[in-house]
Amino acid sequence: MISQKTERNILLLSFIAGLAFAIIELIFSIYSHSQSALMDAVYDASELIFIALLLFLTPLFRKPISEKHPYGFFQVESVFLIIKGFMMIAVTVSVSATVFESLFSGGNIVNGAEIALFQFALGILSIIVFYIMKRMNRKVSSPTVDSELLGWKLDFAYSFGMAGAFWISTFLEKTSLAFIAPYFDSIMVAVVVLFMIPETIKMLWDAIKDVFLFSPDEETVDEIKEICNKIMGEKNFIPSFFDITRTGRHLWIAIYFTIPNDALYVNDLKSVSDKINAELALSSFNECTCELILKP
Repeated sequence: MISQKTERNILLLSFIAGLAFAIIELIFSIYSHSQSALMDAVYDASELIFIALLLFLTPLFRKPISEKHPYGFFQVESVFLIIKGFMMIAVTVSVSATVFESLFSGGNIVNGAEIALFQFALGILSIIVFYIMKRMNRKVSSPTVDSELLGWKLDFAYSFGMAGAFWISTFLEKTSLAFIAPYFDSIMVAVVVLFMIPETIKMLWDAIKDVFLFSPDEETVDEIKEICNKIMGEKNFIPSFFDITRTGRHLWIAIYFTIPNDALYVNDLKSVSDKINAELALSSFNECTCELILKP
């Protein structure tokens, strides 16, 4: 219950901060006619829809498994991450179309110093929100919260990058590169899109793998095998096959094994199983279920 409450509080903080940012960015984009500020506002507004839905659905992710729902509701989270991924890509394409139209129609003249100061202020505020959320997230394992933290991390990196770039642009107006000034706002949006699209696609692909019960990344699998092999070796259990899948935030691990003897003591099986689950819970896999299956 503590984790669920903490997760909900983190999402609520992200929603309130995101709403404030979206309103501020929209007002500033209207005032400054900046496409980069408008892009910020559109991204933050699209995020708000996703967070609002999650605030109501978070309790589902922690419901226990049952015969009717053998994987619980963990996949609901992955489905929403897929929706979020496609939504972010659609927003990016839409904003990019407007930017390229501006590039081919003479650019967009803005006050670089104003935008630099505005983005710097947003960057400072984003860092504050990010570290508050990260501190709250110390004892919570949630891909949704991790996704929100990634979003705020990108926000302050983006804001500081934009602040620096627009500050530099104010000096271009006094050089032979002054002809770039009308296009600078649009160019910066295009650069940001190029950096953000790979992160969005990665998040989308990870969620798709979870929905289709693909194995997690090789590094995760190797870490799990290392922990399990060590503990099973204590009782001469010989692993022959690891079936590892992820649904949302939960890992499901089935280990098929053999024994050198003709008999298996139930106490040994229970001891190894309990020890593996306890060890995995202490590591980064604190939400997982591991079972041992004897191969005849």
